[in-house]
Amino acid sequence: MANCIGAQRQQIEAMFDQFGTLPGLTLVFILAGFVKGVIGLGLPTVAMGFLTLLMPPAEAATVLILPSFATNVWQLAAGPRLVALLRRLWPMLVAAAIATVAAARWLGAVSGTGTMAALGAALVLYALTGLAPLRLEVPARHEPWLGPLTGAATGVITAMTGVFVIPAGPYLQSLQLEPDDLVQALGLSFTVSTVALAVALAGDGQFQWPNIQGSLLALAAAFAGMVLGQAVRVRLRPDTFRLWFFIGLMVLGAHLMLRAVL
Repeated sequence: MANCIGAQRQQIEAMFDQFGTLPGLTLVFILAGFVKGVIGLGLPTVAMGFLTLLMPPAEAATVLILPSFATNVWQLAAGPRLVALLRRLWPMLVAAAIATVAAARWLGAVSGTGTMAALGAALVLYALTGLAPLRLEVPARHEPWLGPLTGAATGVITAMTGVFVIPAGPYLQSLQLEPDDLVQALGLSFTVSTVALAVALAGDGQFQWPNIQGSLLALAAAFAGMVLGQAVRVRLRPDTFRLWFFIGLMVLGAHLMLRAVL
């Protein structure tokens, strides 16, 4: 028993030697959880962007799986129209899941040569869509073909970068859903993409026991950040916070792109 505990401790220590310090990992997920607590989204995107400063992208995606899944299921369960949203969005969700696994087998699960540059580009694109004053509206007649196309594009980007908010997030916002329905739809989309990414990472041999232990620690930090963010939400102006959040995300994405080419 003592030998087993000692071996697990050595694995955790080796993980943090490789990934960076425990405080660094904890702070990343507290920050990501705080952002999600304040504006209701952004945890996987923020965490993935900052984790790649501490570890390789594929390992960052592995650590991210459990916190992303748990927080998105929480968000998914908060809405009242799950069945109706599933009936409306299933073509996009199925396309996203299939494209994630297929693209990971073809390109590697968050482990291609251009992963860092693609991740930076995805963060910049996400920030630009968040900052843009124009909001698109998709007519219902276009959903049968645009939904699967959006899902497929989201799946490819997920497999390459570990970020699954582009273009699924802007597409769902363009459907003019009620606020509660939009929150639930985003949680549904992100949950499906998280599970698909987990399958892709497992198929690529990326899951390792120390990574899972790190994911458990990240889950606790993320929930702590979310509680903190929800507590201070009433003291902040969400629009102002959202503005600086997207500006910061754009700077981070540009930094990752520069790292990839220099």
